[in-house]
Amino acid sequence: MIDFHCHLDLYQSAPAVADESQRRDVGLLSVTTTPSAWGGTTRLAKGRSAIRTAIGLHPQLAGQRKHELVLFDRYLASTLFVGEVGLDGSPECRGFWDDQLEVFDHVLQACSSGGEKVISIHSRRAAKDVLDQLDRYDRIKTPILHWFSGSRSQLKRAVERECWFSVGPAMLAGAKGRDLVAAMPNDKVLLETDGPFAQVRRQGLNPWDITAALGPLAELWGVTAHETRQRIEANERALLALVTDALRRPTN
Repeated sequence: MIDFHCHLDLYQSAPAVADESQRRDVGLLSVTTTPSAWGGTTRLAKGRSAIRTAIGLHPQLAGQRKHELVLFDRYLASTLFVGEVGLDGSPECRGFWDDQLEVFDHVLQACSSGGEKVISIHSRRAAKDVLDQLDRYDRIKTPILHWFSGSRSQLKRAVERECWFSVGPAMLAGAKGRDLVAAMPNDKVLLETDGPFAQVRRQGLNPWDITAALGPLAELWGVTAHETRQRIEANERALLALVTDALRRPTN
């Protein structure tokens, strides 16, 4: 299985976490919060086939780091994965909302103009605005809404947009999170930890802790944990096939 949203470079002992994930055969999408972190983060994946690195610029850093979009453009062709990007409507982030919009629009434009990318998207208190932006770029086929926390009507809109959703043990620990996950199409659900930031019972999550999401998902879906694992693994294959198939298409 794959942890589709993990901040590998921000673990205190990142190489040890990377090695343990590889030993346990847990894949992980290592998202970056700034383009300048790309070099160090990609080195963590070197020699570890289970790790893929995404290029990102976190919305909470958009005001300080939008000048790094030149680095984003430089590295984008080096990966099939983008993240963490998006918008954050929290009060502490509203002061640089225009910067967030500028950065997110730049990212989506770059992804739409190039080959298909898997994009891990932050949408805290900004689900409507994220979906508004995605609607402007219908060529983007594989957006993943990371830890989606919008309303049920916004979730319905995201489903109609054919978004994917990455959910994890921390999201499933709360009633609202479970309610939202229950309403998601189970063929669009992927796993994540959001480690090392996300916690369950005050314990930070490691990539291999994605297995803790299987029990709650099985309960929500009314199936066994084994059937849930099979469903998740089928979803992973389906999502990655969309990207690899895009690579084989002839260009005009």
